[in-house]
Amino acid sequence: MTNDPIALLAELVAIPSVNPDLVPGADGEAAIGDFCADWFARRGFEVHRLERNPGRPTIVGVVRGTGDGRSIILNGHYDTVTLQGYEADPLKPERKDGKLYGRGAYDMKAGVAAMMMAADRARQARVAGDVIVSCVADEEYASFGTFEVLEIFKPDAAINTEPSHLDLVVAHKGFAWYDVIVHGRAAHGSRWQYGIDAITKAGKFLVALEALDRGYRANPTHSQLGAGSVHASLIEGGEQLSSYPAECRIQLERRTIPGETGESIAAELQAIIDRIASDDPDFRADVVPGLVRPPYEVSEDVEIVQIVKEAATRRLNKKAILRGDAYWTDCALLAAAGIPTVMFGPTGYGAHAAVEWVEEASVHAVADVLTDAVLAFCGQR
Repeated sequence: MTNDPIALLAELVAIPSVNPDLVPGADGEAAIGDFCADWFARRGFEVHRLERNPGRPTIVGVVRGTGDGRSIILNGHYDTVTLQGYEADPLKPERKDGKLYGRGAYDMKAGVAAMMMAADRARQARVAGDVIVSCVADEEYASFGTFEVLEIFKPDAAINTEPSHLDLVVAHKGFAWYDVIVHGRAAHGSRWQYGIDAITKAGKFLVALEALDRGYRANPTHSQLGAGSVHASLIEGGEQLSSYPAECRIQLERRTIPGETGESIAAELQAIIDRIASDDPDFRADVVPGLVRPPYEVSEDVEIVQIVKEAATRRLNKKAILRGDAYWTDCALLAAAGIPTVMFGPTGYGAHAAVEWVEEASVHAVADVLTDAVLAFCGQR
């Protein structure tokens, strides 16, 4: 029953929780879900196990307030990327020079440990409103864990504890995946008069895609995030050396800023296809949408932002920084559900890298700031 967030973090790091949608056959979140459920139960939390996908639980621990306070959700994911390629033992937490090393230490079991500990402190302090702690599965792939949480819980505010280096993140980019399928005509390699080479036709689209990306970066429009971007991620086409390829598939990723939607991106891509086709009657291509996740932003004037800002300034003895970031998080889903949301998390290094660590002092700081913010927002008896 330790009250030390670092000791809790070490226990979390030691539990394998690799996302099986990223690494087929991986353990998934069952073991770490069991651990968190037991941790909450032993401290008197109300425990909810959400497991629409068998073996992939999301655990929600709830502190029921003493009455008349507002509710808040603390959100973080406990799934990780692969253990392969990690330089040391990824499941053996190592403490050295004020840092804790191990897979998931930074991204983002440190934030999970801090929010669990803060909620327990709020419980002991007799918080007036409900504190909902969502330890979610699958953020590293499709975020079905947070989607499940939002079907049941509708709090008044949210704090996500992804690593933010003790800054308040008030905006981040979204992303969208698309396939562009360029069509040719199959023929024997010697019969050029019958074949249409889908791969060389795809080259025209790739050149236009590069120009589109340069145009974004030359004209940034968002004060926190700058501009969107686009790149080709995967390409596949052809069957054999002696044939004209009938199809070439380009898989691309578009990083988005507020105001850009799946529909607007599809229209951009279709405009490129139409422009090429107007000059080349043999050019044909289709746009196929894939996974789309929205960008996120919150006004700096929103109350939960101001409360976390004041708590961070007080605890860190310096003015808190508010900024945007490029990567995507579940903040976007919380905000899209109408919940005022801010991100605040620890300092470290090595998300998805061969070495990963979190600064221990920053984990303590996050737990302290979250405790203060929860009591300020939810009230205290």
